[in-house]
Amino acid sequence: MNKIYYLASCDTCRKIIKSLPKDNNLVFHDIKQDPITLEELEAMYALSGSYEALFSKKAQLYKSMGLKDKSLTEEDFKKYILEHYTFLSRPVFIIDRKIFIGNSQQNMLQVMKALNAA
Repeated sequence: MNKIYYLASCDTCRKIIKSLPKDNNLVFHDIKQDPITLEELEAMYALSGSYEALFSKKAQLYKSMGLKDKSLTEEDFKKYILEHYTFLSRPVFIIDRKIFIGNSQQNMLQVMKALNAA
């Protein structure tokens, strides 16, 4: 099952979703309305190899909680992602058992390629 984890209130996520091919066969998962589960996060980890890769250091909470001044471990990244949706770097696409994290131009080109091949 191909899936996108996104935040409906995020302008960047909305713009990306609008740009997706119409017949994308993605399951849409709004992480604010329906927080990710431990199982979903562990599945993402299995594909990415790192909780840090899934963690958004752009989140306002990252700065306001003083996390940028701490040495965080993989367990810390996992804990914070599960505690608050804003810590998940987004969007996260899972397409044909491959994971695509974030909204960089390069990442989005790979997502489009993967969706067209799916």
